[in-house]
Amino acid sequence: MDQQCRICESHRMTLTIDLGDQPWGNHFLTEEEIGQEPFYPLQVFVCNRCRSANLGYTVKKEVMFANHTYLSGTTRSLAHHFDCVAKEVDKRFFKNQTKKAVLDIGSNDGTQLLAYRRLGYEILGVESAKRVAKIANNGGVTTIQAFFNLALAKTIPLRFDVINASGVFFHLEELHSVTEAIKFLLKEEGVFVVQFLYMGSIFENKAFDQIYHEHLLYYTLKSIETLLNMHRLALFDAYWSSIHGGSIIGFVGHQGGRGMTQRLEQLRAKEEIKGYNELQSYKNLAREMIILKQENRAYLEAKKKEGKILYGMGAPVKGNTLLNYFDIGRDFLDCLVEKNPLRKGLYSPGKHLPVVLEDELSSPPDIYYVLAWNFKDEILNNHRHLIDQGVEFYFPIKQAGLCVF
Repeated sequence: MDQQCRICESHRMTLTIDLGDQPWGNHFLTEEEIGQEPFYPLQVFVCNRCRSANLGYTVKKEVMFANHTYLSGTTRSLAHHFDCVAKEVDKRFFKNQTKKAVLDIGSNDGTQLLAYRRLGYEILGVESAKRVAKIANNGGVTTIQAFFNLALAKTIPLRFDVINASGVFFHLEELHSVTEAIKFLLKEEGVFVVQFLYMGSIFENKAFDQIYHEHLLYYTLKSIETLLNMHRLALFDAYWSSIHGGSIIGFVGHQGGRGMTQRLEQLRAKEEIKGYNELQSYKNLAREMIILKQENRAYLEAKKKEGKILYGMGAPVKGNTLLNYFDIGRDFLDCLVEKNPLRKGLYSPGKHLPVVLEDELSSPPDIYYVLAWNFKDEILNNHRHLIDQGVEFYFPIKQAGLCVF
């Protein structure tokens, strides 16, 4: 199949990571749907021209995002992160401004927007998932239920001081239309805050499970700047955050509007030293995935032989990449334990593990196999009483925990 780069449209692409055919990881199933879910290729290609990492196969956005079940407000540490980002943006750029407005793309349940409203902003969200948009609107967060693109942007009468895209900029099937729409709606002195999983952290954490069908692109600073520059936007500042296992929080303005910070220059330089834009880094990850599979299966097999009861902790989308690639199903785990009420009574795609709400458990397992490893600190703090009782928490991905720089 002829592959084309989603950023620069080059056809000079190299296959680097192949996770086989997998179901869409957020397609949690009803009992009637078990065994009926479609499988799609899950492969990462790297562009030899701009060095962007692209998923080879596109599951249509109408399939993935019209009815997804992810809720950002269920995780306390994520809500705290959103609050800190809003306060930083306001303090740095708009604190003395009386009237100010923010747009959140892929606004989910409105958690990020609520942080801005507390600071005096007029807020607007755009969210494609019907149930999630309804939750936001019912919670008083004005939300347009639609896919964001240039055509939609032209129907919005406001221009915005802040545009936010948290964990969605690598989801975009209409990548160039969305980027042009941001350019169109951003005020002259406005700031686009882009928050994205950093490919450097994926390498360092060996976090191959963050590769799934919703993530069409995997950014380094080099690749996202290539995209932004094509639309006359410029990254002028950025920093690394531990959120989601390692993300970049980037600050973007119109080209020529703001000077570049020293910390962005340092991040760029260190990215090159680390070789995160080189094919070899992807090939190394592909080898490390195989070793992780062997190690994890050996651990689980040993614990089952000891007669231990194991539950999965969390039912994140990335967990389904891991479960399907490692071939871990009911032979190892009895269920997946979740907080998100939208996943109650459903089954994981591919491995068909039942999802059980944590507050409905009658007793804990001997071992929690933690799929939501990126929230390690919060999980351990919330379950200190279980640890004291002897319950083991096993993390299949050993998060580096510190800035990769």
